Amino acid sequence: MSGGFLFAAAFLASAVEMVEALTIVLAVGVTRDWRSALTGVGLAAITLIAVVAALGPALTLLPIDALRLVVGGLLLVFGLQWLRKAILRGSGYKALHDEDVAFRRETEEARAARSERRAGLDWYSFVISFKGVLLEGLEVVFIVLTFGSAQHRLPLAAGAAGAALVLVVTVGVLVRAPLTRVPENTIKFAVGIMLTTFGIFWGAEGTGVDWPGGEVALLGVLAFIATASLALVRLLRRQRALLDGAVGAAR
Repeated sequence: MSGGFLFAAAFLASAVEMVEALTIVLAVGVTRDWRSALTGVGLAAITLIAVVAALGPALTLLPIDALRLVVGGLLLVFGLQWLRKAILRGSGYKALHDEDVAFRRETEEARAARSERRAGLDWYSFVISFKGVLLEGLEVVFIVLTFGSAQHRLPLAAGAAGAALVLVVTVGVLVRAPLTRVPENTIKFAVGIMLTTFGIFWGAEGTGVDWPGGEVALLGVLAFIATASLALVRLLRRQRALLDGAVGAAR
């Protein structure tokens, strides 16, 4: 059962990060120079492959309980960060992420940047593409390595990330525009719930907890986290409405 959850979480989380990386590459490629932008993408991809090759085998050497404790803790921290932002966005305390706005911002910055060529490349396009893909890609690597190593299912997690990459790149090539129709905020909310769920489940297993029903307990943890998160969104929405009403009355 955890295999399906694992694939879904790795796929969705990877897809979100890749959509954001695609927006950055599109902005500098369309505005300045495609060859330089794609060169940056290629170098970032090589760097990420090297990181996976170095860390992947090392993680498999750890005892399974220690590995699950470490991975569970990392996923819990990472997942709670995603979930906190998603709850704040859902309740109106934080602006929703908008790829169209991000694309316009990146495009304006690319146009305003001074022109500088190094090694035959537009240096701005190269650096921005490299940094964007590397930073977003490192989050994908983290997700793949933690999910895959904790269950000794690295190929499954890597396959999920690969499927997300193929889908995002294919759609990006076809539309040649930011993927604004992707429900990114909803996906981030779901991924935050999944990451937190796995973090609690594996972290507890690493400390010796024997979950009733084994992997079936994942459904219970998932339901609890989802219910609590949605309740927080509703509570914060009401709080914001009361605050807005009080401010309006004061005026």
